[in-house]
Amino acid sequence: MTQPQQAGPDQLAFQEYRTLLFSVAYRLLGTAADAEDVVQDAWLKWSAADRSQVADPKAYLTRIVSNQAMDRLRSTRAQRETYVGPWLPEPILTGPDTADNVATADSVSMALLVVLETLSPLERAVFVLKEVFAFSHVEIAQAVERSEVAVRQAAHRAREHVQARRPRFTADRARQRDVTERFFAATSGGDINTLMELLAPDVTLWTDGGGKVRQALKPVVGLETVARWFAALGTVTYQGIEPGQIRAELTWINGGPGLVFRGPDRVIATLTFDFDPEGRISTIHNVANPDKLHAVADGTRYELS
Repeated sequence: MTQPQQAGPDQLAFQEYRTLLFSVAYRLLGTAADAEDVVQDAWLKWSAADRSQVADPKAYLTRIVSNQAMDRLRSTRAQRETYVGPWLPEPILTGPDTADNVATADSVSMALLVVLETLSPLERAVFVLKEVFAFSHVEIAQAVERSEVAVRQAAHRAREHVQARRPRFTADRARQRDVTERFFAATSGGDINTLMELLAPDVTLWTDGGGKVRQALKPVVGLETVARWFAALGTVTYQGIEPGQIRAELTWINGGPGLVFRGPDRVIATLTFDFDPEGRISTIHNVANPDKLHAVADGTRYELS
């Protein structure tokens, strides 16, 4: 009988930090596929490195991932500028454990990832490493290969930018789950009155079809307009699929409750929500671009730190 091959010390060291590395890369890139690629590149570099010269594996690996991610952000910026309609991050399935940790859930939410898209690659890396993972300015300077002064300036700019666009309040998790369940039931039943109770007056719906499927190319704004949009969902054919063939599932997406819509042979969309201080839905992110639904369709549930 063949004995299972034991992992070597270098592999064990890498596995110890793998969740951290993916968690950093995903927040920096907004796509699971690119984050996985960056982590794989880090493994290849780690495997080839003279590890006797590596005093701090965590710092070494974080530096590789941060710089690879910043390089990717710079190269994809031009593509995103020509993207058809709003560009939203690639949603990922998460577990209840992520949702239970308010800080982690907020830092991986669609709402925050959308704001991070407006930062420069350096500002984004500095913000994620400082605000999410509590790295010191000295550690970040080493990771992103900049001076400590440059890192402090980038951290200040990024923090001000994020605070201006993403006020820090979080509705109670049980309330979020309850509102999402009621929204799901109201949408399924075409109950526009309940929808209007659950939505904030200035609610905004962002839809990302990427030019691959038909979606609104501009945000849909306002209580009545958004309520009517969702009340009609159960009555219209979507992407060639009859309403009776579409199944919706309530699950955890990006650290909060969300909805996955499935046709007979594929995932067709996800919905995630942001909430106002009263617990009403203030923003809805609808991802329908099939290129961004692979991670959800695979059923992979990501552990995040």
